[in-house]
Amino acid sequence: MQQVRLGQTAISVSALCLGTMTWGIQNTQADGHAQADMAIAAGLNFWDTAEMYPVNPVSAKTVGRTEEIIGSWIAARGGRSRLVLATKVTGAGQPAVRAGAALTGAVLRQAVEGSLKRLHTDYIDLYQLHWPNRDTYHFRDIWAYDPRGPEKAQIEAHMIEILETSADLIAQGKIRYIALSNETVWGASRWLALSEAHGLPRVATIQNEYSLLCRQFDSDWAELSVREDLPLLAFSPLAAGILSGKYVGDVTPEGTRRALNATLSNRITPQVFPATAAYLGVAAHHGLDPCQMALAFCRQRPFQTIPIIGATNLEQLASNIAAAELQLSDEVLADIDAAHRSHPQPY
Repeated sequence: MQQVRLGQTAISVSALCLGTMTWGIQNTQADGHAQADMAIAAGLNFWDTAEMYPVNPVSAKTVGRTEEIIGSWIAARGGRSRLVLATKVTGAGQPAVRAGAALTGAVLRQAVEGSLKRLHTDYIDLYQLHWPNRDTYHFRDIWAYDPRGPEKAQIEAHMIEILETSADLIAQGKIRYIALSNETVWGASRWLALSEAHGLPRVATIQNEYSLLCRQFDSDWAELSVREDLPLLAFSPLAAGILSGKYVGDVTPEGTRRALNATLSNRITPQVFPATAAYLGVAAHHGLDPCQMALAFCRQRPFQTIPIIGATNLEQLASNIAAAELQLSDEVLADIDAAHRSHPQPY
């Protein structure tokens, strides 16, 4: 699989990233190990997880289980150096993790130590802030987004605290790079400016939702990503499986994520099925697998994008991995553009 330089870091990673958030609920440890074996055999060396995983639902009983499954694979197979591991510290308000405590420097240190233990490793390549302490428009909150909240000085003091703690953790060799997730353009610009002004670690990447059905990244975020060389790690590039077509007709197949989460975290709307049908039509017209088309689209954006692929079985994973070799033609991209103009924001 093609390897790409990750922004301004010294890390090279696979063109796709393996998502693991189903390991521990929808997937057993044996399933997770099988997916890990397939991924590493295909050259997919970039893996993403989080301390709060697995999801659907997030539960205090299962928090950390996904990292434990990855750690058990590393302990059994060895070869930590083959992997680029990304994980995340949970943000404020998640009751299953530290009773919803806000992110602080002390919390960051505590979370890193927990992840290192569960992952059976002594360093994390990319350590991401899962979401900011303040409100943002992510997770379908755009419809009621209110940017008012903490004062700017308070936000920036928090950012400096986190960057200073990150500098210590990097100096200790416990993490290599700090990164963002579910952040805003303004927020990312402040992280970058403060790191430069104070000689602190520079955030390396941004992990936000991005797919044919969720394209908030295409405007101001896209410019910031290009100008600041801040790659997008695109989560839910198949829109939680919607773009596969398996929910067309508003059905819920047994064993799918929708069987555990009926609205797919509010992605199921009256508008989503016509939009999905349009993209399925593009794929059918050009003889393409719709999931592979959706992943290839992400990879061909004018800003560096690495889609995070997840799967609940090996057949799905093999098909998604094959998308790394697909290059969409200008004709396909034009048809995708037409579908997007007709269905601009379905959820």
